[in-house]
Amino acid sequence: MTVSILAILAQAPAGGAAPGGLLGNPMVFMVLMFVMMYFLLIRPQRQRQKEQEKMINSIKVGDHVIMTGGEHGIITSVKDKTIMVKIADNVKIEYERAAVASVSKKSDVVEATTA
Repeated sequence: MTVSILAILAQAPAGGAAPGGLLGNPMVFMVLMFVMMYFLLIRPQRQRQKEQEKMINSIKVGDHVIMTGGEHGIITSVKDKTIMVKIADNVKIEYERAAVASVSKKSDVVEATTA
């Protein structure tokens, strides 16, 4: 008697849903993984890239900059692809625009020193 009850309980439900539910379909799982990767990896990287381009395009003479190598300086001239940065008295170095890591405008520095 016990064996027949266990055999009945072990059988799959008749006419029920397919085992595995919604995530049992490999295509649905792959689409969900792509959507998650887009929102966690691709989209934030694109936003950072747009902000970096906007910052590089808004560089002006007199801005205080920090280069990717860690050098601090003041921009003395701006060209199409390069900038001249004064890093010490009588020392100017030409950098690619893409080498700028961060910019603090003249007004930011003046406000910080007066506050």
